[in-house]
Amino acid sequence: MTQRTLVVHPWVKQKDTQNPRSQEACLEEGIGLAHAIDLDVVEAIVVPLSATKPATLFGTGKVEELGELVQASEVQLAIINAHVSPVQQRNLEKAWNCKVIDRTALILEIFGARAATHEGKLQVELAALNYQKSRLVRSWTHLERQRGGFGFLGGPGESQIEIDRRLIRDRIAKLKKQLEDVTRTRELHRKTRRATPYPVVALVGYTNAGKSTLFNRLTGAGVLSMDKLFATLDPTMRALKLDGGKVILSDTVGFVSNLPTELVAAFRATLEEVLESDLLLHVRDISHPDSEAQKQDVEAVLKSLLKTEALPEHMVELYNKCDLLIPEQKEALKADGLPISAATGEGMEALKALISRHIAGQFFVLREYKLKTTDGKSLAWLHSHGKVMAQNVQDEYIHVNVRLSKENIQRFERLLG
Repeated sequence: MTQRTLVVHPWVKQKDTQNPRSQEACLEEGIGLAHAIDLDVVEAIVVPLSATKPATLFGTGKVEELGELVQASEVQLAIINAHVSPVQQRNLEKAWNCKVIDRTALILEIFGARAATHEGKLQVELAALNYQKSRLVRSWTHLERQRGGFGFLGGPGESQIEIDRRLIRDRIAKLKKQLEDVTRTRELHRKTRRATPYPVVALVGYTNAGKSTLFNRLTGAGVLSMDKLFATLDPTMRALKLDGGKVILSDTVGFVSNLPTELVAAFRATLEEVLESDLLLHVRDISHPDSEAQKQDVEAVLKSLLKTEALPEHMVELYNKCDLLIPEQKEALKADGLPISAATGEGMEALKALISRHIAGQFFVLREYKLKTTDGKSLAWLHSHGKVMAQNVQDEYIHVNVRLSKENIQRFERLLG
């Protein structure tokens, strides 16, 4: 049975003048995050605040009012769709007599449920421990006790909170060492690909923008794709055949507004695939009412990762879910970019052509070969590994104009001897 959940979005008016989102949209995203791990949201509310209270976040009257809602709806878990300090969390739990978590803890919980690979699990645990470390305050009775000196965990007189801190610190150090090994392995893989070389095309975008659906549409892969936030966590890479040769398409974790800093740091090894790609495709849910705000969030995370104020020059926007727009809206988009629908397949050929254009000059070269008419094997190889633009038979020879990757040019000319 899933927990009966209350989602509360605190709206601090004075601090929110720059937020392009409506408060209802922020609340809906909080509800979507709760649904991502199958929580039963029985109540959801926006709470306007003139200022936050250090002890309880909300004013006394609002704490009591929300407490009555918790009791009346038999709420077991209250999610605050914002950052909550350890002291605020403890006081709200006492006042409402239910578990209270903030937005960061919820996202960490989702990532913990989604992580499938060894690397993903390491990254989630590291992020969770860094978050937990900041929450080790005197919140529980066992932290007040002094532990006797049996020598199992700590020396005589060492308090439980000090033991907890030391155990977390040691575990964090171990996880960082393991992730360094993962990073080195990824770098070796990248060096291997660069030596091949196949261009890498990375999909980025806000969570639930349709990246995995697009990935599946282009590659025929069976990556998990569903209408939930953070359906994809671990990166997936597949080959994509284009005119002239192959590219490596990479699907990545979706971004979200106010992404916890612990997660940005922990997932840097994964997102290095994005930073080192040859082409970035920013997949936008153009049908979403907050599409522009989502775009700004994605760009902010990319700038943070790149440690620069400039966006990557090799990034191209894709207007996904255009099938949900009326024809006039869809037509207007064509002046600014490429409308596509990963769900219906609309715009896929135009997208493949766009990818080819962006990487053609760097990776694909037009060559002419003169083959004997009896050399069907070489001709078949060119058709299989490249894009034959033209071929003409003259006497005993076939003149073939073909677009190939630089790597395939080398392979073919070795075959010719």
